Amino acid sequence: MTVLDRFLRYVQVDTRADEGSTSCPTTPGQLALQEILAGELRELGLPDVTLDEHGYLMATVPSSIDRDVPVIGFIAHVDTSPEMPGGGVRPIVHRAWSGADIVLPDDPTAVLRASDHPELAEQIGHDIVTASGKTLLGADDKAGVAVIVSAAAELMRDRSIPHGPIRIAFTPDEEIGRGANRFDVARFGAVCAYTFDGGACGELEFESFSADAMRVTFIGFNTHPGYARGQMVNAIKAAARFIDRLPADRLSPETTAGHEGYVHPYQLEASVDRTMVRVLLRDFVTAALRQQQRLVEDLAHAVARETGTRVEFEVQEQYRNMREVLDRHPVVVDRARAAIRRAGLAPREKPIRGGTDGSRLSFMGLPTPNVFAGEHNFHSRLEWTSRQDLEKAVEVAVHLARSWAD
Repeated sequence: MTVLDRFLRYVQVDTRADEGSTSCPTTPGQLALQEILAGELRELGLPDVTLDEHGYLMATVPSSIDRDVPVIGFIAHVDTSPEMPGGGVRPIVHRAWSGADIVLPDDPTAVLRASDHPELAEQIGHDIVTASGKTLLGADDKAGVAVIVSAAAELMRDRSIPHGPIRIAFTPDEEIGRGANRFDVARFGAVCAYTFDGGACGELEFESFSADAMRVTFIGFNTHPGYARGQMVNAIKAAARFIDRLPADRLSPETTAGHEGYVHPYQLEASVDRTMVRVLLRDFVTAALRQQQRLVEDLAHAVARETGTRVEFEVQEQYRNMREVLDRHPVVVDRARAAIRRAGLAPREKPIRGGTDGSRLSFMGLPTPNVFAGEHNFHSRLEWTSRQDLEKAVEVAVHLARSWAD
């Protein structure tokens, strides 16, 4: 089975995460895919496949050499973003793409154009994979899952490839920040790991946002609107005023790039009596999150005074910049650079304007940079990958295994 075959099979399982669920995994489809993957890994001959009650799948590709070699890990997540529909994915392979616009058949307004996507323009002649227009594709991160399973198949098939033990883990609920919550680093037993959860060929990421989440809750007073004069205090209007006060020309996802952070209101639970705004805080400098928090609090307090509402805050730490750990383990990143070069690619090193499981795992004692898996247009109906990107990522994974045995 090819890496493309595996990928096309995996994306048809609905594994959309659910932030409102308290179970682990948060949706049954994630466990269903993990069971499929566990069966495939056993069929490949991996001797210790385990799937726990929380939906964490681990296994080992045994060493092919008779000497001590550091144990390394390959990690991907099975869930997909809750921001887009993930059920009924219909993957389409556009063979030997000519460079013409790709119109997704289930929604003709969804069009992939090379002029809009420079990474797509590099892929003329490649086999491009999209969804049909109504859902995301699920390359984030089923591309990584397919790459790791295919690399494991290659290492099990060709025992002449020198490598030490390779630990494999597939995690649930990464998209809602819970992927590392129940990850047992000690049981995993690796000195480092690599998530395959990135974009274009050659990408290597060892720097991520530091991230917190805030809940800003305005508390008003509701009464019958026909008799509300002088009594009603509308929390919805207070929240709207607060959102409108956030900077419009800076500190937002739509106005920042590179190493610039942002403050992002992304979800609203609204009623006259009580309205809660969820806000993401993101910066590459961890200390700057406190400055962003003060900005949010100051604006919200000002609005509360003006509107007669009360305001409450809750702050949750999500993850931290993995570079703070990885700079202390340069060999981990150097081996990834070497593997990418051995695959005939030039490393593309850039910060992640987001996070991966590795952002948290690095601080849990498992240094974990991120390697490309051919994912493009994350969390979108225009998400795509290519057969050639998937195959290159498999090649890099195999070279990574070899590099630790050299």
